[in-house]
Amino acid sequence: MRSQRLGALLGLLAALTFGVSAPLSKILLEEVEPTLLAGLLYLGAGIGLALVRVVRTDRSEAPLTRRDLPPLAGVVLLGGALAPVLLLFGLARVSGAAGALLLNLEAPLTILLAAWLFGEHLGKRAAIASACILVAAGLLRVSPGEIAVDGVGVALIAAACLCWALDNNLTQRLTLRDPIALVRIKTLAAGLFNTALALALGARLPAAPVLALTLLLGLVSYGVSVVLDAYALRLHGAAREAAYFAAAPFIGALASLVILGDRLGLGDVAAMGLMLVGVAVLVREEHDHAHTHEPVTHNHRHVHDAHHRHEHGPDDPPGEPHAHVHTHARLTHAHAHVPDLHHRHEH
Repeated sequence: MRSQRLGALLGLLAALTFGVSAPLSKILLEEVEPTLLAGLLYLGAGIGLALVRVVRTDRSEAPLTRRDLPPLAGVVLLGGALAPVLLLFGLARVSGAAGALLLNLEAPLTILLAAWLFGEHLGKRAAIASACILVAAGLLRVSPGEIAVDGVGVALIAAACLCWALDNNLTQRLTLRDPIALVRIKTLAAGLFNTALALALGARLPAAPVLALTLLLGLVSYGVSVVLDAYALRLHGAAREAAYFAAAPFIGALASLVILGDRLGLGDVAAMGLMLVGVAVLVREEHDHAHTHEPVTHNHRHVHDAHHRHEHGPDDPPGEPHAHVHTHARLTHAHAHVPDLHHRHEH
């Protein structure tokens, strides 16, 4: 339950730090071309996380390997290079509040892909709680005449959400590796690619103050947010994390009130209450039954708990937590759990 609540907290913090980016990006689009803005946002995240690597002393996470390259390439291309460009071109054609609300699509797409394509279990109680959060996000609306909607803009934002849904599920497969290293590679690669592409197509860098603010926003909303999201994906799986991250459109819509002067309708308080109910149910969910862990050999950060009872060689790192290649023997037991990468079994 402790790790479950920690995962929920990290997921909600990820939603908070990303949710504010939609209205702020809307303002920056007045000064920066969309492809360049996408590149600079990710570049700010990548530079910040590269600096973290220099000062970081924790070496307890497992490194990425060559076997991780295919899903990592998908994460970089879909979530890093393509999705932000689609989003920012879409935001340029709709209002800030409408753009924030359209981000609701990412959560149901992530859940559908997790359950149907990636084999992640979602029980009835978790499904109902997730539905409450998604319905609440969908209930958010602005007063008549306040939403500016364009068909092409909607399609572009929907395509961005699909790319991020695939990214979320691929990232979840990589979260046994070092999440900070994973996000650093994703953001640096995407940032350099989109920035170079934009400059090659004739875009110009903005003035120094705007450039600094853009990089700072990228560090918070595309760096810190995605790292928090990766840790939450590790603890909860993609479907549940998508439900928590569905709070991002609500946060973005509220931020649009202050930043852009948008107005929300009367049903938004009820939507917020329904969302809080869904989150509370997810946090308190207890999925407990007898299940079997099949033998597997892999490498990730761990402590010696009920799932990790193995011998150590002379070259394995001392202290806990630590990371090294280890083998899980076949184990059958019962305890409360969520569908993380150690609990992908039949129901």
